[in-house]
Amino acid sequence: MADRLQITEDLIDYVCEYGTRETGPLAQLRQKTQSLPEADMRVPQEQGQLLHFLLKTLNARKVMELGVFTGYSTLWMASALPEDGRVVAIEKRETWKDIAEASWEEAGVRGKIDFRIGRAEKIIAGLLENGEAGSYDLVFVDADKKSYTRYYELALELLRPGGIMVFDNMLRLGDVIDPSVSDPAVDDIRELNEKLRQDPRVIISMLPFSDGLTLVLKTS
Repeated sequence: MADRLQITEDLIDYVCEYGTRETGPLAQLRQKTQSLPEADMRVPQEQGQLLHFLLKTLNARKVMELGVFTGYSTLWMASALPEDGRVVAIEKRETWKDIAEASWEEAGVRGKIDFRIGRAEKIIAGLLENGEAGSYDLVFVDADKKSYTRYYELALELLRPGGIMVFDNMLRLGDVIDPSVSDPAVDDIRELNEKLRQDPRVIISMLPFSDGLTLVLKTS
C-alpha cells in the first residue's frame, strides 16, 4: 500500500462532508467569502475544524489570530471557546470588517472576540507591556508572510508552556522547494522552516495539509 495518498478535490470534499461539523453560520460565511475576489485567502473548511479541535484539546480560553480576513477561522475558534473565552483577532485592514462582525453576531459569539485593526507587531507589543506574556493557549498565524519569523518570536512570548502556534501557508504553493523562486514572503517562510527544525524551545509537526500547516508546541 502506498504511504502517500494523492489528494484530489473529491477526497477533500469527502473530508469536509464526513470530517467536519460546519454550522449554518459557518457555511453561510464560507459561501459569502467564496464570492469575493480575494476568496483564495480563506482558511479551508477542514482547517477550521482542526483549529476548533485543537482549542477543545487544550481546553483553551485565550487565543490570538493574526490575519482575520472575513472572520471564518475566527468563527471556528470562537465557537470552540467557553463563554468566558476570548479571541484577540488582529487584521491590518478594515475591508472585510462588516462581513466578519455580522457573521459573528449571527452566530452568537461576538462577545468572545476582541477585534483589533492595526499592525500586529504594535498590538502585540502593547499586550506584552500590559503583562499578557505567557497567557495564551494558541496563536494562529495567517497574516503577512514576510513577517512570519518575527511573528514566531512574538508568539513564543505570548504562549504559555504547552501552548500551540499554528502557521498557515508554510509550503507557499510549493514555492519553498523551487530554487528559482525568491521573494520576501517565500524567503521568510524558508527561514522560519529552518529555524523551527532546529529550535529546542519547541516541538513541531509540519502537515502537508491545504497549503502547508505547521503546528508548534512550546515546551517551556
